[in-house]
Amino acid sequence: MAVASRPYTSRGWSRKTTDRVLSYVALAFYILVAVFPIYWMAMTALKDDYDLVDVTVVPFWFGRPLTLEHFAYLFTNTRFATWLGNTFLISTFVVVITLVLCIPGAYALARLRFRGAENLGIGIFLTYIVPPTLLFLPMAQLVAALGLYNSKWGLVLVYPTFTIPFCLWLLAGFFRTVPIEIEEAALVDGCTRLQAVLRVVLPLSVAGILTAAIFAFTLGMQEFVYALTFVSTSGEKPVTLGVVTELIRGDVYFWGSLMAGALLAGVPVAVLYNFFLDHFVEGITGGALK
Repeated sequence: MAVASRPYTSRGWSRKTTDRVLSYVALAFYILVAVFPIYWMAMTALKDDYDLVDVTVVPFWFGRPLTLEHFAYLFTNTRFATWLGNTFLISTFVVVITLVLCIPGAYALARLRFRGAENLGIGIFLTYIVPPTLLFLPMAQLVAALGLYNSKWGLVLVYPTFTIPFCLWLLAGFFRTVPIEIEEAALVDGCTRLQAVLRVVLPLSVAGILTAAIFAFTLGMQEFVYALTFVSTSGEKPVTLGVVTELIRGDVYFWGSLMAGALLAGVPVAVLYNFFLDHFVEGITGGALK
């Protein structure tokens, strides 16, 4: 027996088409906002110096052949490779220190039951929002007392002070989502508390740990105030400080090299960040039930 199909209405088609067009417009606007800074950095870094000051050249394009002179200047006339290495070294140590301290601390906040546990977690998180300008003076005294002033290791010591509070609060909330019954079942099967944490809790919390690691790494790479306060030697500077302080000389701005440095330091991290972000979303949506 044939079933009569629903009559086609132009109104339904119009609404569906309108929704799709609006979605594409919103997506195009988002892509424009996200990609334009990278495009602007790339164009400035590749433009000839005369193109950068020639008012007859369209700012969004180039009038003379593109050049790699600004990139060459970074590696031949500055210590950009050293700054970049210092940045990755500092950020890596900050991630390790943050995770080593935050994982057991967050687990304790999530599992231990005592009066004021929730307020303690909130208090720890509130220390994250304290402005760095209020802390760099006492931090400077501590760094100087330890003999780490004007050294990248002083930054390794200081940076965890603003990565640990947030990551501790974040991981504590994530550990609370792991059912305690699974952990208790591991204890019944003969595991010790440490074995239950290593074999059950941590594998189920990979997404949260990865998020904390990404957060600590990016904060370590982009920090500027503490680096400006504690480091002045060129060979000890991170890239955020070195590029700004040595490519801006009085009222002279090396715009091409500045944008080249920002491009080389920022784009690889953005690509890696998005790669791990995909895994994070996958772990949140599908990996929690495994």
